[in-house]
Amino acid sequence: MAASPVTTRFAPSPTGFLHLGHAHSALIAWRAARGEGGRFLLRIEDIDRTRCRPEFTAAIEEDLRWLGLDWDGPVRVQSGHFAEYRGVLDALAGRGLLYPCFCTRADIAREWAAIGQAPHGPDGPIYPGTCRQLSPAERASRIAAGQPYALRLDVAASLATLGAPLDFEEVGEGRVRCDPARFGDVVLARKEVPASYHLCVTHDDALQGVTLVTRGEDLRPATDLHRLLQALMGWPAPRYRHHRLLTGPDGKRLAKRDGAVALRALREAGRTPEEVCALAGEG
Repeated sequence: MAASPVTTRFAPSPTGFLHLGHAHSALIAWRAARGEGGRFLLRIEDIDRTRCRPEFTAAIEEDLRWLGLDWDGPVRVQSGHFAEYRGVLDALAGRGLLYPCFCTRADIAREWAAIGQAPHGPDGPIYPGTCRQLSPAERASRIAAGQPYALRLDVAASLATLGAPLDFEEVGEGRVRCDPARFGDVVLARKEVPASYHLCVTHDDALQGVTLVTRGEDLRPATDLHRLLQALMGWPAPRYRHHRLLTGPDGKRLAKRDGAVALRALREAGRTPEEVCALAGEG
């Protein structure tokens, strides 16, 4: 039987204008889909309502069209789907895999300072599990009192429900073993961001039928956690391709926060789409 054409996606956050690093990632995904007669999707990951702006969403679509990239179907904008993500949180909570965490970042820092040096995971210092030990009555009392809280995934309990190790397929490498425990109990929702990147991206990849995830190598560690969420929710596991990151003259990866030159600035300087695609490269 012939393999089905791939479905992949480009999923930027509208917190600024696209730069060459974004073009690099979008081109890899677009060529992977179009080269096999597959589907290329555009998703806007705007769950952080404090930093994302609609003018950047419009600019993303404009820049991609200028580069000559097209996409299939409507653009999925995550901020319009918080009810769906809440459904996933409710499902995990119903299985006893989520718990409310009332600790602030300062609380966590003080606790680790009292114990010693904090162990670090891919997302930073690992949460020491303070609120995981609270009784149901204590949790209910704090919530009733209006104390702010985040929702954390009990990773140890989650892994125990699976009873088997996890892995994923990396293009060009084969099967890679996962270690979600190295993240500790991650936050899946908080007041200012009702659903985390980890939850939203795995939900949407499953919903949209993504079979190949192409993204930067900086996100490769996150795949361990994403495979855990996929397994818990019974979602299919796509293949992954984590590509190299473009860097600037200083050797640092291109980033919006560091003032990487925007694609529209290159366009205004007279660069053609072909020249920008060549600068973005692939690999």
